[in-house]
Amino acid sequence: MENNEKSTKILIVDDEPDVEVLMKQRFRRQIRESKFELFFAHNGLEALDQLSKDLEIRLVISDINMPEMDGLTLLRNINEKFPAVIPIIVSAYGDMNNIRAAMNLGAFDFVTKPINFDDLNVTIDKTLTHIQNLLDAQKTRSRLDGILHELNVASEIQQSILPRNFISDTNIEMFAKMAAAKEIGGDFYDFFWLDDAKSKLAIVIADVSGKGVPAALFMTVSRTLIRAHAYNHLGSPGGCLTKVNSALQKDNTNVMFVTTFYGILDVNTGVLTYTNAGHNPSHIIRKGGQVETMKNIHGMALAVIEDLVYKEDQITLNIGDTLFLYTDGVTEAENPSGALLGDEKLIASLDQYRNLAPSELINTIRSDIITYANGWPQSDDITMLAIRYLAGKQTQ
Repeated sequence: MENNEKSTKILIVDDEPDVEVLMKQRFRRQIRESKFELFFAHNGLEALDQLSKDLEIRLVISDINMPEMDGLTLLRNINEKFPAVIPIIVSAYGDMNNIRAAMNLGAFDFVTKPINFDDLNVTIDKTLTHIQNLLDAQKTRSRLDGILHELNVASEIQQSILPRNFISDTNIEMFAKMAAAKEIGGDFYDFFWLDDAKSKLAIVIADVSGKGVPAALFMTVSRTLIRAHAYNHLGSPGGCLTKVNSALQKDNTNVMFVTTFYGILDVNTGVLTYTNAGHNPSHIIRKGGQVETMKNIHGMALAVIEDLVYKEDQITLNIGDTLFLYTDGVTEAENPSGALLGDEKLIASLDQYRNLAPSELINTIRSDIITYANGWPQSDDITMLAIRYLAGKQTQ
């Protein structure tokens, strides 16, 4: 222990009158160097009074046989009232019954009378190391609790960014859900109207590489850029992602990327114009029961290569059809044997639940994923978005 550190406060409890003089003599060097600060009590009652007055006392060296309150009763009180205090018991050689009782009551160690001060020094050093380890563990736990609190706050902020006002009107019905693998994730979904007439609906689902805080920050930047450029390219998802890619690729020192599906749905006609930046294919559950996998436009994920031009395609939703978007955490859900859920099981589920409303569809698939995992920890964010097309000008 360095001289500029606080001295260790030790309380010595013994009814023998010469103990105080002997202890001060034996530990004079440690006292002189301010390593130890010794306090004394003649019985358990005095010891408890000392402990209540000075909460910095962390080590007690106590005899067992004392008047008014013996060492074993003192141990019980220390456990109840001062759990941070670590006791060492002093007992007569061969008094194994009391020594065993003391150890069962929480004594860290013991020394026997007559005291061998070399042994006592070793015992004190060992006990102080134990105390320091406990203090370090408490500090680490406090830091971890602080980090966990910050992550929980960040998770709440992230969840608040995702839109919750799911559109449900005469034209469409929709629902979405994101379940992060950690406190905060890198997946996101988004939807917003591109015009005042509410005829063009922008639909986004994306998956940022990595997990945790870096992925969440990159997610926020990506979402903001997509929204900003979407209004400058009202009819062109490809044009929007081309600009977003250039912006994300610059100064991408962490070499992160984001797979993205971006579509614009004309709610009057059911025509969906879309582009795909490295994201998994989306599906349409046709009203008649067929699950149709949308043509995949093989664009690179955003932020990988600069000056890419993203292509577009179109597909038409008929009345009663449901558009289903998801991230790969769905199909890559794993069970204890290491088998992935896979595309075939997902498509089979979409076919099985084709008559469910978007919210029921997503919640049921999420429940099936949990059942499939059978307790195996979730390793990737799981995000789903479903839109059922109800009507348009074609029926008006």
